[in-house]
Amino acid sequence: MRKRAVIAAAAVGLTVAVVGGGVAVAGSGDDGAVSHQYTQEQADAATKAALAATGGGTANSVESDSENGATYEVEVTEPDGNTVDVRLDEGYHVVVIEGDGEE
Repeated sequence: MRKRAVIAAAAVGLTVAVVGGGVAVAGSGDDGAVSHQYTQEQADAATKAALAATGGGTANSVESDSENGATYEVEVTEPDGNTVDVRLDEGYHVVVIEGDGEE
């Protein structure tokens, strides 16, 4: 449910602020607090790994994640138009690629 709230927040305009070399993403989480913390370099590496795993496409968002032992989740719209969530571990290796349940 929290994931849906974050994606919904992205649809209405997610606020992204760069703070001390890190990227803080403020979503509309249950407590209203900053929900994800990672550096721009980490987000870029996660995006690059996710796009390589899907054979290209468009990265829509990067989030911190803990499902299935993942560290990052990148939502990707694949070249064929399908949207998937690519979960990556801390070394940017694919843990799992799942269809995005938001469709």
